[in-house]
Amino acid sequence: MAKRIFLLEDDEGIRQVIELILNLENYEVTSFENVEKFMAANPYDVPDLFILDVMLPDGNGIEVCKELSTLQKDVPVVMMSAHLTSADIALSCSEASFIPKPFDLNTLINTVKRLMKDE
Repeated sequence: MAKRIFLLEDDEGIRQVIELILNLENYEVTSFENVEKFMAANPYDVPDLFILDVMLPDGNGIEVCKELSTLQKDVPVVMMSAHLTSADIALSCSEASFIPKPFDLNTLINTVKRLMKDE
């Protein structure tokens, strides 16, 4: 059974590329374009990894990360941002890994594999 990833990314092009790349790596990706849809997901449907954009049209990925860290402590989180640094993310959501945008596809794949323990 494929490991599952929840992706919260508002940019449709970026979302589609990430989905495609991770599907090719045999991950099952469920994507959300905004915080409202992400938070409306079945709370019992827990993935193996969360990938969250920081700047979203109806919220902030850092706030989502903080909430996830209290609800889903054992599920790794990857934060992505073009405007913040890994130090900024560490101050706000210390449990998260960080990928700066624009990102290298190999960096994304390697980070996901490392966190999923698929290396």
